[in-house]
Order: sequence, then C-alpha cells, then structure tokens
Amino acid sequence: MTLIQHLVELRNILLRSSIAILVIFGGLFPFANEVYNFIAAPIISVLPSGSNIIAIGVISPFLTPLKMALILAVYLAMPYLLYQLWSFVAPALYAHEKRLIMPLVVSSTILFYAGLLFSFYIVFPLIFAFLSSIGPSVVDFTPDIQYYLDFILKVSFAFGIAFEVPIATILIIMLKMTTVEKLKKNRPYVIIGAFVLGMLLTPPDIISQTLIAVPMWILFETGLIFAPLFQKQSATNDAENEAENDAENEGEEDDDELDKIEAEFEKLD
Repeated sequence: MTLIQHLVELRNILLRSSIAILVIFGGLFPFANEVYNFIAAPIISVLPSGSNIIAIGVISPFLTPLKMALILAVYLAMPYLLYQLWSFVAPALYAHEKRLIMPLVVSSTILFYAGLLFSFYIVFPLIFAFLSSIGPSVVDFTPDIQYYLDFILKVSFAFGIAFEVPIATILIIMLKMTTVEKLKKNRPYVIIGAFVLGMLLTPPDIISQTLIAVPMWILFETGLIFAPLFQKQSATNDAENEAENDAENEGEEDDDELDKIEAEFEKLD
C-alpha cells in the first residue's frame, strides 16, 4: 500500500470508530440523567441525609450528564476501537506476531475494564467516606456536579491504565528491553515507583494511594509470571521463521544452480 492508501485506510478507521461512538451515545442520550445518577451513587451514599451534589454553573445540569454519557460511550466502544486499531496494524505483522498481539489486545481490554470496576466499587466508596469525614464540622460537604465528574474520570482512568501493568511488563520483556531476572532484582524500586505513581494519580490521602499502588504491584508480579510463556512462544515462532527463511534461501540457491546448468547445456548445444 502507498502512503495515500494508508492515510485513506486510517481515515476510514477513524470514521468507523466515530460512528460507533456516536451510535452508542445516541442510545445513552435519553438516559443521560440516569447514567449520571448511577455514577454519582458512591458520593451520594456518604452525604448527609437529604443532601445532594450541587451545580454551580448555569448549564452544568444539562451539559455534565451529556458529557458523562459521551465518555461512557467511548468506554463501551473500546473493544471495537481496539479492533479497528488492530485491523490497521495487522497487515504489517508476521503471522506469529498476530497470534501474540491478539491475546494481548483482548487481555488489555479486560484489564482496563477491571480497573474501572475496581475504582468504582472499591476505591470511590472508601475515598468519599474518608473525604467526607475529615472536613471541619462547620463546612457542608456538597461537591459540584462538574468537579465530581472530572474527579471520577481522572481517578477511574488512572486505575484503568494502572491495571495495564502486566501487559506493559510482558511487552518490554518480549521486546528484549529487559529480562525477568533484572525486573525481579529491581522489585523494591518498582514497589516504590508504584506508590509514587499512586500519589501522583490519586487524591492526597494514604487510602487511595495504597489502593492503586498495591494492585499495581500485584499486577506487576502477574506480568512476571506470564511473561516467560509469551517469551517462549515468541522464541519458538522466531525459530520457525528462521527455518522457513533458510528453506526458502536453499530453494533459491537450488534454482540458481539449475539455471546455471541449463545455461551450460545451451552453450554446448
């Protein structure tokens, strides 16, 4: 394919992805308020009885639920978006690379959703219970609708990305950027890095920092367990490819010899 053909294919993929998001958003649009009510459940449960979150902006009650529905549409369309990305890069991959990449794409999608669910059902209730209990008694804890949305999007996305640690571990080992043995030796630095990253990605409290750092450490160890399996499969596939290339080269050499012999016979004739 030429550069123009690649750009046309990229345009088609972006167009199909946008259409998929818009279709899902169209289905969620009539239920935008219900979607936001569901997302707001973790903080509503810790507010004083009869209290609700507030809207400072004039049009926030209208735009914020729509924004939430659009972002949820992107999350729901993620498997299709990754499939489109896969279809774009697949022609440039060898057969054994396709066999390895597809499981990684599927597992990364599952881990991303697992991170979102973990943040919503475990992290948010603990964070909001902690934040609502530490303020002065003269201050009413009534968050703004837009600020709340920005907060949960930031934290949930951070957990979704953090749960990709096993995939990142497997990839850097497969690409021979490091080895399992080196990562095991540097395990203390990885644990410290997980807590530092948790401090940067979450609110300034020890609970949320620990809740993101400990899963990242566990997922890192999971990546170390499964990385040798992918590495072994990759080495086997590389050996098979080298054998196929050698066979092809030998076949080409045999053809060259036959051509030389035929040329000699033609000279004799």
